[in-house]
Amino acid sequence: MLQMHGGHQCVACHRVCDRTGEVDPRREFDGEKAGRRITCPHLATALVTMGKPLIAIVDWTISPRGDPESTVERAVIGEDADLRRYLCSTDADLNEETCRARAMIVWHNMPLTAAGIGRLRDCRVIIRNGVGFDSVDIAAARERGIAVCNVPDYGTEEVADHAIALAMALCRQLFPLDAEAKRLSWLIPVERRLRRLRELTFGIVGMGRIGTAAALRAKALGFQVCFYDPYLPNGADKAVGVGRARTLDELLAKADVLSIHCPLNDETRHLIAERELALMKPTAYVVNTARGAIIKKTAILAALREGRLAGAGLDVVEDEPLKTAEEAATPNLIVTCHSAFCSAESQLEMRRTSARIARAAVRGEPLENVVNGVIS
Repeated sequence: MLQMHGGHQCVACHRVCDRTGEVDPRREFDGEKAGRRITCPHLATALVTMGKPLIAIVDWTISPRGDPESTVERAVIGEDADLRRYLCSTDADLNEETCRARAMIVWHNMPLTAAGIGRLRDCRVIIRNGVGFDSVDIAAARERGIAVCNVPDYGTEEVADHAIALAMALCRQLFPLDAEAKRLSWLIPVERRLRRLRELTFGIVGMGRIGTAAALRAKALGFQVCFYDPYLPNGADKAVGVGRARTLDELLAKADVLSIHCPLNDETRHLIAERELALMKPTAYVVNTARGAIIKKTAILAALREGRLAGAGLDVVEDEPLKTAEEAATPNLIVTCHSAFCSAESQLEMRRTSARIARAAVRGEPLENVVNGVIS
């Protein structure tokens, strides 16, 4: 269900006002010349924004990420549009007002299906507030002539740092050792799992911006770095001074740490499943900071429980979050809350970029980061 933050939704300006009473504020405004009190503090703004194109920020009800006042976006968009924020669980919750937006900024985990996109009447662009855009039906948007854009670079450093942090926590067994020390013990029960980094191969699936950033960090730590990416030209490995596997199977067989950095699409869904995990060393670790469904959840949890994999660090999981206590109790598993992209700095950069693209859309200017081929 669509929600508005705060008190009641003002019938004049559609913003939230704790002081809006039972009387239609527009009628009270009409009586202002006779000395009557205006109950809506937003009314003057509402009259100014009438006729401006609407930019809708659609946040996820279950876990909203933006701030209610959208202060970062307002600073970028200024007077070019009427900016409003909505909370929805699914695109079935989009109301008539939202569906007339000229530009829509969509936070992560808020899905936009073909049905929802089909209800948009005046939309020029859907902006995914983040890197991944698998939550948006980009083909349906393309059929409607709606551009879909993302923000591909805002969290590059953070996600690469998070992947390395998970890898280091596994290779140096930080969490088991922490738990042991806090039991007032001083044993090292995980000694056989502690590894020397320069003897290990750090395998990367997907050598884009984040994969490259992770490769450079791993190389600096002494790992032997090797990647698999069938879409990169010959020589990409030489440019960053790392190795290259020509097949995924080759990388799986040699990796001591496997770090996932590819997008989720039809080709990569369950890219890592039972067969692929069986090719890996039982002493290997798997790290995923990309998209959960790239790794089949039941397969990796079973491999951990049965000792066919030494450990996993997952910032994302298929059908996140974890659903049961049994899943959460899986041995040698570190899970973080789809938070690899997060930092105070990255959030500001992401929101400013999304707002800049939305402003360009209402101005009729060229759009950045179009992912579905619609140039409007």
